[in-house]
Amino acid sequence: MGDVKLAADPYNLIIAGVGGQGNVLASRLLGQVFVRKGLMVTIGESFGGNQRGGSVSSHIRISSRATYSPLVPGYSAHAVLGLEATETFRILSEFGNPDVKVICNTRPIHSISVISGESKYPPLEDIREWMEELSERCWFLDATDQAMKLGGPIYGNIILIGALAAVRELPLDRETFKDVLGESLPSER
Repeated sequence: MGDVKLAADPYNLIIAGVGGQGNVLASRLLGQVFVRKGLMVTIGESFGGNQRGGSVSSHIRISSRATYSPLVPGYSAHAVLGLEATETFRILSEFGNPDVKVICNTRPIHSISVISGESKYPPLEDIREWMEELSERCWFLDATDQAMKLGGPIYGNIILIGALAAVRELPLDRETFKDVLGESLPSER
């Protein structure tokens, strides 16, 4: 396997989204990829609601030399992978810093308060501006739209993992990820 170099050690990655988007699955898949690379991985989840639509964040701490506590300390994320924009901004405001990188899905998921008219979902342009102020670099893509072309919105998390691989801060390669996917997901018949 050799020595795997990380942009930081430990590397603190947070996946932000809402229940039903595949956040926990994405963290488990990534964890398996990093373990195969010979790295130590700790994953911790935080659930803001116990049903679909509630806040979910997965903290993934990756290291070549030690095991760390499961939750990323405040303001020390190296990357935030956002399945939903307002949840990504919420996580960024707690764990971001001037050096954090953000990859964010642009498709909104409206909360009950927005659906009921109690509050308004902020315009994507405002969210984008806020995130750019709180990070070193942000990339925005409509992962849900791309996922629909593959067969369903649940593949949005896989699209975003691919975008994370393109940033090249973590040892994410196509072959290892493909192997992990093949072993982790049931085949369709």
